[in-house]
Amino acid sequence: MAHLTRKIRQIQNRERHSDRMRPGRAVTEQGITTMAYIAEYIWIDGTEPTAKLRSKAKVFSDEEKPGIWAFDGSSTNQAAGDASDVVLNPVLVTHDPIRGGGNKLVVCETLMVDMSPHPTNTRAKCAATAEKYGALDTWFGLEQEYTFFEGNAPLGWPDNGFPAPQGGYYCGVGADEIFGREVVNKHLQACIDAGIHIAGINAEVMPGQWEFQVGPVAAPRVADELWLARWLLHRIGEDVKGPKGMPISVSFAAKPVAGDWNGAGCHTNFSTTEMRESYDACEAAAKALGVGDKPGLHIASYGEGVEQRLTGLHETARYDDFFYGVSDRGASVRIPWQVAQDGKGYIEDRRPNANCDPYLVTQLIIDTVCSSATA
Repeated sequence: MAHLTRKIRQIQNRERHSDRMRPGRAVTEQGITTMAYIAEYIWIDGTEPTAKLRSKAKVFSDEEKPGIWAFDGSSTNQAAGDASDVVLNPVLVTHDPIRGGGNKLVVCETLMVDMSPHPTNTRAKCAATAEKYGALDTWFGLEQEYTFFEGNAPLGWPDNGFPAPQGGYYCGVGADEIFGREVVNKHLQACIDAGIHIAGINAEVMPGQWEFQVGPVAAPRVADELWLARWLLHRIGEDVKGPKGMPISVSFAAKPVAGDWNGAGCHTNFSTTEMRESYDACEAAAKALGVGDKPGLHIASYGEGVEQRLTGLHETARYDDFFYGVSDRGASVRIPWQVAQDGKGYIEDRRPNANCDPYLVTQLIIDTVCSSATA
């Protein structure tokens, strides 16, 4: 009988071990098998001058929802070693298109252990400002430019020297001018599958450079989605190799290559209810962004290296100048031609860098334009 009992226990132990190894299953301390999923927690760290994305995974049973978690802030420039815990508070939970199945991605804001916003949490102020001016129903569309790299060189560039001058790369086609489309298409589908309000993609002016657009969406949700889309782009690049056999990396640097090459921005389209009904409101919004010390205040929070990108060349206005114009891509703020023609719509702030914090950018624009509109 004792031999039979040991045999049964051995079989039960093998079954439990098998359940642990089987995807989508978890085993409780009582030996009960339940369905499970993986949640990838994603947050913005405290690296300066440009924050980085971080993530880690946790396994939940199907009955559980992703809740608050914590991490070692001393390893992410967000805490000292003797008080290292930083809290992760979920703000957006969505389907994980990388792992698939019932797995999830969890975008988080960072909190102190007393549940107050962490000093690196720029989302909290963005959310508060958006709520303050909620009656104006602000919308954003963010145009995220970025540059693919393989090793130390932009994707598709020769090991020595430079590719042909800019001209044929923007919205181009053909293997001699377009580099990285496999990652771009996978990223586009992943964003759709994750429920991100992605609006489109296009190859940009510099070879190896691309853009995707998110919106129109209100803040802070639009910034949540942009950070998530950035994370997905990095993650997908890990699994795709370039022609040199190295994984493709993504740079959001404002001026990834010095010289006669375009920089990378995050043109920010913005509207209120009134702007979507009146051209005068669109022009008033553009003017508000140029009043007094507002241009300098915005530029200071529009991303590292903005002076290198906003030179007055390559479809930019100088960082220390401000003007707006209709259909002018060399202006600080552009009013699209169709907006002038329709007599209503939105404006485009062309100054934010590709490496900007979208929480900061959207908060500043809401505060500047809406405070002027309601004065």
